[in-house]
Amino acid sequence: MPERLKLSHRWVVGLLGLMVGLLLGATFLTRSVLGLDAHSTAIARGGGTTIIQGGTGSPGFVPVITTIAFHATKSGNSVTGSFECLAEAPEAGTGSKSAQFTVNAMYVTGQITGASVQGNTATLTGSANITGLGAGSNVSFTFVVQKGGPGATSVLTVDTLPATSFHEILLQGSFEVAGEN
Repeated sequence: MPERLKLSHRWVVGLLGLMVGLLLGATFLTRSVLGLDAHSTAIARGGGTTIIQGGTGSPGFVPVITTIAFHATKSGNSVTGSFECLAEAPEAGTGSKSAQFTVNAMYVTGQITGASVQGNTATLTGSANITGLGAGSNVSFTFVVQKGGPGATSVLTVDTLPATSFHEILLQGSFEVAGEN
């Protein structure tokens, strides 16, 4: 066999060996895309930009944009996860500053400790620290999220504002909900 053909043959065999090794390593060492261990199940996750339906409501109807991120997993009988929601409003209701969303209207940061799934909708519950509107520590919240991309909906309710629910429409991003548990 010519020397050049031997070298090419060795190279192909070596490359195939490397590929098989990487495939076996990936098979035995994988974790899911969500970063879960083998005993965890994804319930819901997502993030993006939403707009609050109706803004601040009557009489001003000032728009409110939110940035949301969340994830919830189930391991055994425990549900864990986190929830973040930053709501921003414009400096002014009209004029040149009405589209500058620079006012921190509300910030909710918390831990998810409960979840249920029905069809394409997940209901996540937990407690959060809130600044701005509805401020408080260790405040119970409920976040109901519909699976989908832009146009999907969610509703946030916090115990410090029991008569107010924040109905949101996803503008950018995606919300994922696992099948029924």
